[in-house]
Amino acid sequence: MSAAREDDRYGSGNIISGAAHLYGPTVQARDVHGGIHVQAAAPPRPPTPRQLLPVPAHFTDRVEELASLDRLFQERTDAGAAQPLIVINGPAGIGKTAFASRWLRTHAAAFPDGQLYADLRGHTAGGPASPGEILSQFLRAFGTPTVPGDVAEQASLWRSVTADLRIAVMLDNAFTAAQIRPLLPGGPGGLVVVTSRRRLTGLVMDGAVFHRLRSFGAAAGVELFVRGAGEGRVADELPAVRRVVSLCAGLPLAVCLASARLAARPGQPVAALAEALTPDDGRLAALEVEGEGTVHKALNASYEVLGPQAARLYRALGLLPVPTFDASTAAAACAEPPAWAERQLDELVEANLLEDIGPDTYRFHDLVRVHARERATATETAAARDRIRRRAADWYLRTATEAQRLITPAQLTLPRTYAHPGRLPVPFTDDRGALGWLDARRTHLMAILRMAVEQGWHATAWQLVDAMWPLFLRLRHYELWIEAHRIGLEAARDDGDREAERQMLNSGAIGLSAARRTDEAAEWYTASLRAAREAGDRRDEGQALLGLGGCHIEAGRYREAASELDHAVRTWEACGYPRGVALARILLGEVALAEQDLDRAVHCFTLARQGLLAVSDPHDAARALAFLGRAHARTGAHTTGTAQMREALEVFTSSGAVHWQARTLEMLGDSALEQGDDPAARDFHAQARALYEVTSPADARRLA
Repeated sequence: MSAAREDDRYGSGNIISGAAHLYGPTVQARDVHGGIHVQAAAPPRPPTPRQLLPVPAHFTDRVEELASLDRLFQERTDAGAAQPLIVINGPAGIGKTAFASRWLRTHAAAFPDGQLYADLRGHTAGGPASPGEILSQFLRAFGTPTVPGDVAEQASLWRSVTADLRIAVMLDNAFTAAQIRPLLPGGPGGLVVVTSRRRLTGLVMDGAVFHRLRSFGAAAGVELFVRGAGEGRVADELPAVRRVVSLCAGLPLAVCLASARLAARPGQPVAALAEALTPDDGRLAALEVEGEGTVHKALNASYEVLGPQAARLYRALGLLPVPTFDASTAAAACAEPPAWAERQLDELVEANLLEDIGPDTYRFHDLVRVHARERATATETAAARDRIRRRAADWYLRTATEAQRLITPAQLTLPRTYAHPGRLPVPFTDDRGALGWLDARRTHLMAILRMAVEQGWHATAWQLVDAMWPLFLRLRHYELWIEAHRIGLEAARDDGDREAERQMLNSGAIGLSAARRTDEAAEWYTASLRAAREAGDRRDEGQALLGLGGCHIEAGRYREAASELDHAVRTWEACGYPRGVALARILLGEVALAEQDLDRAVHCFTLARQGLLAVSDPHDAARALAFLGRAHARTGAHTTGTAQMREALEVFTSSGAVHWQARTLEMLGDSALEQGDDPAARDFHAQARALYEVTSPADARRLA
């Protein structure tokens, strides 16, 4: 039997998983008497985002160009531009990221509400980042706990969140104008800086101004080289240094690589380095596109002087699809301890082959990544390359599984299989740290998932999707939720694992419902129901019936909903699953409310609450209580109903269940309106709408 994941009514016609996970103190009470006032506060706002990358220590010159950018910015501000948009373009290796980071840092005081950064991955093998991925990242940086699944809704919410903020946004490595437009903030106090190898002239219609970053002049190039190699080392060979800078075509990346190569070979004269960099026209002509050939030549020279272990790690990292690396990933890929990986990473940073962008976080320049992959293909056998990728995939699977074990232990029932289990320690110790790891590595996990499918590792693919369940359950990355389960479903079918197939159908259907793709969710639940019956799995059968009932409620088909939900109750009663029975009765109560059968609604919600308290599920018991209070208020028992809704609200406020705070406040507002208490109704609805803004923008619009 797979790990059943039951649906939880997510307010107005939306269904999400209902596993109960509570934070902070939880209050439960039986009877409440007298006047109670509960203030439902929005969740605390996270720290002001300061996400800009550090400026490299070897940053050199660019004084005139920084001043030019100052003038561009001032002109746009003086002209009353609603939101300055600056595009910095130039060839690969010219230093666009460092230049933009330095300039933005000098203007930090102008943007007190935050500075955001996103790598749009415009020239990586995995393809550019989607606007939805970046919008989700930005919205969560400002404390939005639940992000809509639809990109248009995400962009709308992003504009609302930033309407009154003075923020700077750096969009690095862009590929097209279409990537940029949904990411533009909504307020007049914002600034967006885009870097790209492309000119992105399509952004003219969005009011963009453009700055083309040029190659270094001879003097700046020499200064940069001397900083890297050491002044004492090259003082007597300045003519050779100037020749090296000329061979590097004034590209900062190539100059840094060359100086690092020289620093790694204390006995080599600069003239010998210049000879090594002399172009071979026949071999490099095909690569000579906007400086790429020059950098490629410098990369070959830098690679040749690496120690054997650092070169081995360089090749291994080039095979991995993840955007950044840490010591654990590096260690896993090479089947070495973390201390070994840290030493080799340090050597690669010293050689300027890796960028150190934060605590235990490294990345390749995209040209360096291509070179590392080329070296791996030329050096490693196909079997060795396969082992490197598989070891990394197994590390991510094992770590995600440990996170799942901490966060949702009751739902870890499907097996895990590893080709290379490994024994590296996991980087967290509690469920908060585990969830933080899953969220910070979500793009890595998706990249590993896609790689597993490409490699034909079907079991690894669906197991990884299953292990990511807490990420989807808690943080609502709808796009990733749906994409992952589409991949996982195909992988389970290719693997011939019917139990995993049902799990993917159930978990994926919950995500589709949560993202308001009700028709597609119903298709998945129907397929799940068919598969469960074929397997004789009654608990999974009940889950599919519950989901179908919820889809019918959302579509207003109450008779069909009641039929499916009654069937779910009978199925779960027969197999001895009381929690499922109680959850189905909540939905049956909602059907009764919609059909104005208030006595039946009270009966259903009462039984549901009793059943959920009996299985120690306080969160879902509070949901049943909120609906019970609303049903009582509808019967005219306003005092009883209001007290019950307030009691439920207190539970949701204590546990941090923001959406259910909003849902209960809305019900309190509706009840106050029915009693003729318009001021109280307005107050409750205003509080509900404020909370919906960060959890369910569609509900906020509906309530407005």
